Formats: sequence, structure tokens, C-alpha cells
Amino acid sequence: MISFITIRFLDILDILLVTLLLYQMYRLLKGTVAFNIILGLFSLYLFWLVVKLLNMELIGTIMGQFIGVGVLALIIVFHPEIRKFLVFVGTHYNLNQVLALDKLLGTTKKRTINQEQVDILVDACISMSKSLTGALIVMTRSLELNDQVNTGERLNAKISSSLLRTIFFKNSPLHDGAVIIRGNRIAAAGCILPLTQKEIDKSMGLRHRAAIGITENTDAVCIIVSEERGTISFAKEGEITRWLTKEKLITLLEENITLVE
Repeated sequence: MISFITIRFLDILDILLVTLLLYQMYRLLKGTVAFNIILGLFSLYLFWLVVKLLNMELIGTIMGQFIGVGVLALIIVFHPEIRKFLVFVGTHYNLNQVLALDKLLGTTKKRTINQEQVDILVDACISMSKSLTGALIVMTRSLELNDQVNTGERLNAKISSSLLRTIFFKNSPLHDGAVIIRGNRIAAAGCILPLTQKEIDKSMGLRHRAAIGITENTDAVCIIVSEERGTISFAKEGEITRWLTKEKLITLLEENITLVE
């Protein structure tokens, strides 16, 4: 008698979880050198399977030794990508809320920004756009970005249009770095951000690359003002929205940061 294959609900769930895992890995690795390395390793693995089927002993033994240490080699080669993936899981799936870690650790208090401060921030960006002053402004959300803050000059200052324009003035010693805003305060200026490794449009410079880098590794959002064209861009989750108007920038900020009346 022919026995039919039985599919349980857990089998379907298993397939969906693996699919989700592979999709998120693809999102993180696409456009990077690591993606090409994975394709190369997969090709070698297929070649090894063919060699085994053809009983080619010598090359099969050599490649078998290589495959045997493959897991350790992958951890070493893909250390940055593995770290990025773990950060992605921890920040984008709200594990703090699911596991109630915020309440347990006493970190539920959030700094908030009001509409007036958003307008000040936007007006500063528009002013810098008109004067072709390059700027990179990072706004934190659930993560404090202490590592990045420590690379710059701590300010803990009130959000001010004149202060932001002074910081990014081309003769200022802090103009090349990023400003990090925590809630309603400018935490630091002249901060160094990680650069993305994925391929981006050639028309985008280091500020855009840094904005993509910090937003693909954390849940922060960024405003970028181009020094060459004066265009304003917004970065979130490693993706950039360019050529923003004042109204569009306000909308993006209101959608992605916590406002208080």
C-alpha cells in the first residue's frame, strides 16, 4: 500500500521560518562582497558533490578537508555580516518588548521631541541645503548609539538651527563628522559612523554611505544634506530616500520619531 506523505502544521511553520531567515540574510548581504563569496562557496560545494558522485578520490579528499572546516571559516570570513544580522534581529523584531527587557532593566523611559523642535531641525536642513553646506544628522530611537557618540565631542545641547549650521560650517573642526540627536537634545557632534559595504549610486558620497551604514546596523534614522548639490535625503533601515522637499522631510520625521505635544 502506498503511504502518503503527511505534512504537519509544524512542518509548514518550519519552512516559513527558514524562508524568512534566508530572505533576511539576502536583504543584508545583497550588493555586498559577502554575497559573491557565498555564491562562490556554494559553487565549490556543488563541485564537491559532483566529485563525490564520480568517485574522484584525490580531489574529493582535498575538498572534503576544506568543507570539513567550512563552518569555522565562515564564522571568521563573515564575522561583520553575522554581527550585522544579530543586531538586525535584536532591533527590528522588538525583542526588548517581547521579552519585557525594558521593564526588567528599567530602560522604558524615552526622550521625546516636540513639533517645534522638528520644525527647527527641518529649517536648519533647508538653510544648509540652500547654502550648499554638507550635513549628516543621526536621530536615535531605541538604541543610544553610545559607541558612535564616544567618537565625537559630547554637547548635550538644545536643538538649535544656529548651532547645527555652525557645527556643519565648512571651516568648523566638527563639520566632517555626524551630529547625533537623542530625543530632544544634541548628544554629540563630529561623530564617526560605520560605512556601508554594499554598492550604492556613484552620485552619493561618504555622508550617504555613512548614513546607510549606521541605519542598516541600528534602528536610527538619518538626514543627509549634500554639499555638492544641496539635496536633502533621509535614510532608514539601510535605504535612502532622496530629493526631499521640506514637506516630505517633515512627514518622514513625524512618521519615524516619537513626538510629544
